[in-house]
Amino acid sequence: MIHFFKLIRLPNLLIIALVQYVMRWGIIFPILKVNDFELQFGELNFLFLVLSTVFLTAAGYIINDYFDAKTDLINRPDQLVVGRYIERRTAIILHTIFSILGVGLGIYISVFIKIYQLAIGYVLASGLLFYYSSTYKRQFLIGNFIAALLTATIPLLTVVYEIPLLNATYRNFLLENNTNFYQLFFWVLGFSYFAFLTTFLHEIVKDIRDYEGDSAFGRNSFPIVIGVFPTKIVIFVINILMLTSLGFVYFQYLKDSLSAIYLSIGFLLPLILFSYRILRANSKYDYQFANFILKILMFFGIGYAGVVYYTLIYSF
Repeated sequence: MIHFFKLIRLPNLLIIALVQYVMRWGIIFPILKVNDFELQFGELNFLFLVLSTVFLTAAGYIINDYFDAKTDLINRPDQLVVGRYIERRTAIILHTIFSILGVGLGIYISVFIKIYQLAIGYVLASGLLFYYSSTYKRQFLIGNFIAALLTATIPLLTVVYEIPLLNATYRNFLLENNTNFYQLFFWVLGFSYFAFLTTFLHEIVKDIRDYEGDSAFGRNSFPIVIGVFPTKIVIFVINILMLTSLGFVYFQYLKDSLSAIYLSIGFLLPLILFSYRILRANSKYDYQFANFILKILMFFGIGYAGVVYYTLIYSF
């Protein structure tokens, strides 16, 4: 059983579920509450949304390990599961089961809120995860972009399913007061934006760490195409972009002292440490440690929802 949990990355799946619930109760709920609105997407359907995301992600992890079995023998031999502890045929069966469950639940909740385009999105996402592992991951930058984009949709899905129901329930009020739920959308979009950038960085750092195995099997990863040092410079530039974005958001929209303290400790310091470590990195351990710093950054990113909740609920 432990190898199965390792295959589906159980801790990562729990974090994904946590992210979506944090978006619902730490961001969406308090913003609605201070404006005298109520959540419209029911708890059971929201659970189905979370499970669909988790199942599709698990399917993605499984098929990724299936196609990466040979390179993992070089890059991460101690973490190899498919072909060593779980048969390749079993992995394909598990991938199919999780994909069907994820797509099925996604279609159900999409039909429930009567936005059928979202149902098509789940089918496309399932296919994208498969082709990411089999093809796109080996191509220059495409795999990195897809992984970051899919990660960014995880928090965004929570508001995408909530707003149509809010619009339907409060339609008359919105028309009479010439208002909308854009504020709600942009708050969650901010979390998705930083999720995209941190995941993109994470993927590029992994490519540097896995340089040896990827090179042996002819992959066109970012560091193989442009070199390791230029890749570090790109990482540093993206880091500067994140810091600039953070400063813009704070001075333009936040400006409260609690956010200043939290963002300085939870974002500014880890980003500076990450930049320092990545520029000096020259071993797999160094790159693993750099990615560990990114995971801390992601944790603080999720935690900022608590600051939002406290600020909104106890300041109004």
